[in-house]
Amino acid sequence: MQAQPLRLSTAQADFQTLLHQRLHWSADTDAAIEQRVADILADVKARGDAAVLEYTERFDGLKADNMSALELTQAELKAAFDGLPTEQRDALQAAAARVRSYHEAQKKASGESWQYRDADGTLLGQKVTPLDRVGIYVPGGKAAYPSSVLMNAIPAHVAGVADIIMVVPTPKAEKPPLVLAAAYVAGVSRVFTIGGAQAVAALAYGTATVPAVDKITGPGNAYVAAAKRRVFGTVGIDMIAGPSEILVLADGSTPPDWVAMDLFSQAEHDELAQSILLCPDAAYIDAVQAAIDRLLPEMPRRDIIAASLNGRGALIHTRSMQEACEISNRIAPEHLEVSSRQPHQWEPLLKHAGAIFLGAYTSESLGDYCAGPNHVLPTSGTARFSSPLGVYDFQKRSSLIEVSEAGAQVLGQIASVLALGEGLQAHARAAQMRLNSNKFK
Repeated sequence: MQAQPLRLSTAQADFQTLLHQRLHWSADTDAAIEQRVADILADVKARGDAAVLEYTERFDGLKADNMSALELTQAELKAAFDGLPTEQRDALQAAAARVRSYHEAQKKASGESWQYRDADGTLLGQKVTPLDRVGIYVPGGKAAYPSSVLMNAIPAHVAGVADIIMVVPTPKAEKPPLVLAAAYVAGVSRVFTIGGAQAVAALAYGTATVPAVDKITGPGNAYVAAAKRRVFGTVGIDMIAGPSEILVLADGSTPPDWVAMDLFSQAEHDELAQSILLCPDAAYIDAVQAAIDRLLPEMPRRDIIAASLNGRGALIHTRSMQEACEISNRIAPEHLEVSSRQPHQWEPLLKHAGAIFLGAYTSESLGDYCAGPNHVLPTSGTARFSSPLGVYDFQKRSSLIEVSEAGAQVLGQIASVLALGEGLQAHARAAQMRLNSNKFK
């Protein structure tokens, strides 16, 4: 199978139209999926463990008499870790250490409480506290994702969340040791081998065995996404993830094979994943296409890569790197590689991206596994207003206000005038009662 990403040039009169068509991806969930998910959520909410057991047997082929049989003990997680080859144990621990180090720095920068007193003694501030309990969904079935365990559990742990509940589907009772070992390394509290909409429902509503959580994070299939959307409000969620994306800004200085493989790295996820190259050098784009042709036959997932590149990929010739940066901001990709000799020249021009990878040696795959920053990123253009998963997603903020007697004399006047203007007399009276009061002297 050949892979021929769409070739575009910003000089084309119809460039904007063609780019929009290539970027378009419908997030609308199939009506049948929505109805099925609604039924599953209602059933789990009503029947709890019994419903979860039925759906786990039906969808995962995993029969159990009770939920205790679907919960893994800490001893099992440790045994999975101890049973790994030394190379995998070392890699898992090294990745976890880097992810933890990054999120600890993130917490210090943005996750601490603060307060101050103004001239009249009034205290104002913000109290940051962790969520009590969170649920993390780790995909399973087609592949094992230990990296997803680290990226969801470690920032929650760093934030101070006391109880981290992990759910992971294990069809036919196949439990990937790397995933269980990652749960052990990341400090997950409890693990249930359940998945799909029924797992989301169990986390959101709670059952006799699965405790209800305050927030659910982590990616999943269309059923998981639809379930997360429906339970939002009962619990918090991180985001509704779309297909994976990579956009490479290249100045022509990086070996074409490297860029071709970086495009493959997202295309191999699934047929709807999107890989785009923006470059002002037409000859270099030709070289990247030649590398794609040469390297594709070597790839085990070549059929998926080809389908992705043919259906959603694009190689775009721009007038300049500045124009490439402008287009990138409009796309707001999940992963943005600046494959340039001088990446810091272009970084100030880039406003919207889930993660920015600077320089030819910074492949997106390093960020997926072990660089440190979180790999749970906004997709489908939502990087315009959303951020990567982080410590802040597992914290909440409470405003602190302690008004002094002197402060009440000033603020009370202001509040009463505004309250009366809104027709809220009790608000105004409550403020006025504290004016020139001797009650507590």
